[in-house]
Amino acid sequence: MSEAGGLALLVGASLAVGYYFGATRRSSRPPIGGLASSQDNEEDWKLALVVRTDLKMTTGKIAAQCSHATLACYKDLLTMDKQSLRHWEKTGQTKVTLRCNNQEELLALQTQAQSLKLCAHSIQDAGRTQIAAGSRTVLGILGPVRLVNQVTGILRLL
Repeated sequence: MSEAGGLALLVGASLAVGYYFGATRRSSRPPIGGLASSQDNEEDWKLALVVRTDLKMTTGKIAAQCSHATLACYKDLLTMDKQSLRHWEKTGQTKVTLRCNNQEELLALQTQAQSLKLCAHSIQDAGRTQIAAGSRTVLGILGPVRLVNQVTGILRLL
């Protein structure tokens, strides 16, 4: 199996497990906090995972860092806005993986996403394997599609 095929299989399995555990939990609590809301669950949501290409991470490292970003966004929404989280889960948990060139671009995207009240988390590597400690590797942006696209619309797929 090719490296890309192995990554696709790993990501698919991770997403299936995440969907199963997410779909088995329900909440009727109304949205709270300062995040963008699902607007009565009518608008589709998605998670954009923005990966720095200048770090030259292996596919396994990218998968691990994307998993960290996904979990960070999930936990944030679980705390701040369960209604929107459930809407995202019930509508397929749309995800897209994109590329950016460097840490400065990643941080600018994070600032822009946060200004739109989107859930946005950049992941800092612990430095135990291939990447220097503290390097920001992946940015997760979760929210209404139209707002996420305002931030990531010009980025290319990974």
